[in-house]
Formats: sequence, structure tokens, C-alpha cells
Amino acid sequence: MKFLIKLRKSFMLLIKFMIVLAVTAAFIQVWVSNYTESLFSNKGNYVVVVSFVLLFVVFSSLYGAFHIGIYRIHEIIYSFSLSIMITNVVMYMELSLIARQLVAAPPLILCTIFQILIVAVSSVCANIIYFKLYAARKVVAVFSDDMYGFELIKKMGQISERFKIERGLNVQSSTFEEIKYQIDKYEAVVICGIDKNLQKQIVSYCYATEKRIYLLPDIMDIIINNSYNIQIGDTPVIMSRNRGLTLEQKAIKRLFDVFVSLFVLVVTLPATIVCAVAIKIEDGGSVFYRQNRITKDGKIFNILKFRSMRPDAEKDGAKKAVNDDDRITKTGRIIRACRLDELPQLINILLGDMSLVGPRPERIENVYEYSSKYPEFELRNKVKAGLTGFAQLYGKYNTSPEDKLHMDLTYIENYSLLLDFKLMVLTLKVLFMKESTEGFDESANEGIKKRNNGSSEGE
Repeated sequence: MKFLIKLRKSFMLLIKFMIVLAVTAAFIQVWVSNYTESLFSNKGNYVVVVSFVLLFVVFSSLYGAFHIGIYRIHEIIYSFSLSIMITNVVMYMELSLIARQLVAAPPLILCTIFQILIVAVSSVCANIIYFKLYAARKVVAVFSDDMYGFELIKKMGQISERFKIERGLNVQSSTFEEIKYQIDKYEAVVICGIDKNLQKQIVSYCYATEKRIYLLPDIMDIIINNSYNIQIGDTPVIMSRNRGLTLEQKAIKRLFDVFVSLFVLVVTLPATIVCAVAIKIEDGGSVFYRQNRITKDGKIFNILKFRSMRPDAEKDGAKKAVNDDDRITKTGRIIRACRLDELPQLINILLGDMSLVGPRPERIENVYEYSSKYPEFELRNKVKAGLTGFAQLYGKYNTSPEDKLHMDLTYIENYSLLLDFKLMVLTLKVLFMKESTEGFDESANEGIKKRNNGSSEGE
């Protein structure tokens, strides 16, 4: 075991290679046995195998399937399974093109089921091995706000296989010498919302003593993280452009939005019709739900969604949806779970009010409410609001406004067409994940409500 610990990264890489090899071998076996009409007589078969491996590895990497020990085991299996299904759909089309006819689908469907069983068993075994090789780190959390600090400890404590937070330290009641004394006892330090001067001292001490650091970024950290290193004479300088998207990026992003939204509208037309009919039949109310939202430069627009609540859901004023909300209709529960209620927003994208990827459009009241607590919240409006994005993918309905703000600014500061494409592909992953469709948790906004009792979002 000591020998494996020394080579643990290489050993985990070998395990991931074995998973790819096993899944590929299953495909080759089914291909050779059932699709002889799609076989080449020479080296063309290598191209088919390489295309399968590339597709599977690319999608598995995008969906985080190889993040064994980092993501939860059910998410690893789900990511692998989704990657297999997408890869096999593409391979079915490739085999059909080679055969110049639609080949039989059942053998490949059975292969998909077998491959999912392979990755399920392999993922569980790999996860066990990972935590044998990588013991949970003993961590001390350093913070200045008890509520925020304990919330962070709670989150990290839910991943007990990776983190053992054994102490929380409030810097308001500790000297720097006491903090250093505690840091020496642990393998890693979590730094959360403390004074910048003290943070600098702690980071420097951790660097000198080779302690791992987990730092929760603030707005300045996010902006500086995407800056450029330049040299002025013999002085290194960090330069931050702070100009948002360039003219070329805006043009490319707009063309991308138009072409993709048109394509998706056509492909999802049957689902759109079914949703509209089901909503109308259930209670006879309006098919669409309209609401004023804010997009780029503070512009107000009317967002479109399929109505998922009763027609009188906001008769007593707007309220955020919560888990088991009795205002949600039977049809609404289904379309919310599948994210089909968002489809009409493709029309908003075509009209130029929204983009495919960007910060989630907020209600006017919410922007005022959140901005009163976080003045930087309006920085999200440097780009158009989006149908999907970092906050939509990695956050939940009950993620705090501050955390969503940080994710949105991370997107703005790191924008690229490749990133947009990646986030759109990742959207497929969260469509059927329950965590991403949870109702709003009042505790997520508790800090704001203590200061400001503004209106809330209905749907």
C-alpha cells in the first residue's frame, strides 16, 4: 500500500484507462459480431475505434466522469452513463453511414446497458480504491463570520471522504500566533471572508509551511484571477482589462445564439406542442407565463416560460417556489423536472433579449434586493442574461445570491466560444438531476432578508 501511495496518481490514471478500455472492448465485440456490413476490409476499422474512444473520453471529461473521489459516486456513474449513451448514438449514425443503410439498433442498445453496468461496478471499485489511497485531509476553517463559516463547514462536512474539518477558528477572537499554532496541527486550511491583510499573512504562512489552501474568492479575486502578467522594465505587473466581451466576441456569440436556438426550436417542436396542449387541458389557463426580468445594461424584457403553476399562483403577491409547492400543477411538476418549462426562452434569445449562455435573468425586485446587500450584483449585467450558465449548472434554486454572483462573474471574466459550447453540453447533464430543480430554500437568502424584505420570484 505504501508503494501505491507513492504512485497513486499513476495508479488512478491506470484505473481510468482500464474503464475506457473495457467500455471500448464491449463496443468492438458488439460491432464485429452484429454489424459486419459496417466493417472495413482494411485500416478503416481503426478510425471507427479511435472515433469511439475520442467521443467517450471527451464527453466523460466534459461531464466530470473521471473526477473519481471528487464527485459523488452516483454523479460519477450518471456522467459515465450519459457519455456512453451520447457516444453510442453518434456511433450508431457512423455505422449506418458506413453501411449506407440504417443498421439494427437492438444490439447497440444491449451493448449500452452492458457498458453502463461496467462503469457502475468500476466506478464503485475505483471510488473505494481512491479513498484508500487518498485519506481525507484534516482541515481547519478560518473565518470572520460565524454563520457563514459554519455554513461552509457544513457543506464540506457532507463530503466526509475528502474533508475532515476538525476545527473552526473565528479570527475576531484569535491572534495571528494562535491561528498559526492551530494551522500547524492540520494538513489544510479553508479561508473564508477574512480581512485581506490577515489573509495575506495566513496564505504566506501556509505557503512557507506547505499547507494546502482552500480559499473562497471574493469579487476582487475573481477579476484578478483572469488578469494578464506583463513586465514594465524590471517590475512584474498584473493587468486586468475589465472591458467585458470584445466586438468580435459579441458578434460571434450572437450568431451562435441565433443558429443554435433556431435548430433547437425545430428539433423540440413536438415536445413544445405536447407541453402547450397538456397545460391548456389541465386547467384551461394561459400556456405561457410572462414576467419582467433584467438583462444586459439593466434593460427590462418580458421573459417567456411555459406556465407550471396555477393561474392564481400569485394572487397574494409573488413568492419563490419551494419544495412540494402546492401551487405547481401536475403538468408543471413534469416540465419543471425535465426543464421543458424553459423552452419558450429560445424565442427571447432570437429576439436578442437573452443569450444561450449567461447569468440567469433576475426579477427587478430581486436585483434591487440583492444589490442592497451586494453592490457588485449589478456587474452581472455586463453581458446578456442566459438560458444556461455557471450558476444554472453548478448552483441550485437555494444557492445564495452571493455564490451565484461569483459564478456569473467567473463566466464573464473567462468567456470564450469554447466555454459557451462546453456549458451547453454540460446542460444535458443537469436536466434530470434532482438537485438542480430543488425549490428555493429560505435560509439561502436569510442574510438579505434580515436587512431587506423585498418581493420574491414566483416562477
